[in-house]
Amino acid sequence: MKVKVINRSENSLPEYGTAHAAGLDLRANLNMPMVLEPLKRALVPTGLFLELPIGYEAQVRPRSGLAIKHGITVLNSPGTIDADYRGEVMVILVNLSDEAFTINHGERIAQLVMAKHEQIEWDTVSELEETARGAGGFGHTGKL
Repeated sequence: MKVKVINRSENSLPEYGTAHAAGLDLRANLNMPMVLEPLKRALVPTGLFLELPIGYEAQVRPRSGLAIKHGITVLNSPGTIDADYRGEVMVILVNLSDEAFTINHGERIAQLVMAKHEQIEWDTVSELEETARGAGGFGHTGKL
């Protein structure tokens, strides 16, 4: 699948880290380092603008290394970029640690995963088909 992209940053285009990786690494596009204080959030630009094929979304997800080593994660994970969005790809990062974290230009801050999706039509009914699970929700199996 080909995705049209405009890159207004000095960073290279996002790349897969390994041959079978699902996510492309997104990099920060900053004029100066950004300090993310504990329990604060920031909108981090990437300099990328996408044109996704209809029927696809791009999901912005955290990087596990930033999460475990520094407590940095994507706040609205996964963030969704719709096929009709043409603005800059931005990443909402939050610092869940007790130490300030500095984001530098070009630093890998998140992953971008392409996902096919369907749009639905509602079928309003008065009953739903029964299942073995039924309405059992959070913790219904006794395992939390």
